[in-house]
Formats: sequence, structure tokens, C-alpha cells
Amino acid sequence: MKKDNLEEVFPIVDEEGNVVGKASRKECHDGSKLLHPVVHLHVFDKDGRLYLQRRPDWKDIQPGKWDTAVGGHVDYGEDVETALRREAAEELGLMDFQPTALRRYVFESSRERELVNSFSTEIDYLPIPSDELDGGRFWSREEILENMEKGVFTPNFEQEYMSLFGAGK
Repeated sequence: MKKDNLEEVFPIVDEEGNVVGKASRKECHDGSKLLHPVVHLHVFDKDGRLYLQRRPDWKDIQPGKWDTAVGGHVDYGEDVETALRREAAEELGLMDFQPTALRRYVFESSRERELVNSFSTEIDYLPIPSDELDGGRFWSREEILENMEKGVFTPNFEQEYMSLFGAGK
């Protein structure tokens, strides 16, 4: 069974994204609340549907839930743009896309604190999920809103979706 590499090293950052240290995935996800940067890419098709990935059951955070199309950690020594392109290629095979920066914010759960760097893009083909994911598909706005707060999506996705694209937007 696959599992996350708990020894992977992430930068520790302040709320502006400045690197102030480094720590392992295990340390960042053990309740320490060490702030570490991540990237999210919201992938839309020409009809405005949003592609979501299903997190595999072996993930250490939110297994089995639907989540942002691309989401991943920034590695120590890597910048946000490089991490975004690496994660998009690794998770969905996306190579040639134009990201639009949406917002940066701190997300906190009971186990971790992340500095989330959100982007969006539009594509005209079906992404090919890697074995890092448990598949994915495009969702209409109506489908997403109908499934909010039912345990279908990760809490981070729900919060981010509503703040960026929520009801009435």
C-alpha cells in the first residue's frame, strides 16, 4: 500500500511566505502547527465545470474525500510557481497551462497549518489522474453546492471554494 513520505522536508514560513526554517512532513502534520506552504490549482473546463480529485484512502490527511484538482506541498528550496507546475504534472499530467493567482491565506486544522497559494486555470481536455490520486472528474457548480457540508469534500476545499466561487459569486 502506498503512503506519504513522512521524512519529506518542507519549508517553514511566516504568513508572508518568507522561509524561516524547515521540518519534515511528519513534524508538520503532527499537531505542531508549523506553518508550511502548499499550492492549489482549480482546473475548469470551457463550460465552467470544476475538476476535483478523489484523495486515496492511504493519504494521511482527509483520505477518501474529494478535493481541489491539484494540491501539494512546496518542497524545501522550491518556489511556489515551480511547486505548482510540478504538482500539476505529477497529479494530472498538466504541462502547458496558464495559472491565474487567486489568493493566499492560512488554513488551520486540528493537525496542521498551511499557507495556501491558490490558482486557477482553464483547460480543454480531460486530465489523466496519476496513481497519487483515486481518480477525478468534472463537477458542475450545482453538484458542488448540493454536496457541501455532507462529508463529501475536504473541509479546506469547502472553505476555499465558498470564499472564491461561493453562492452568488
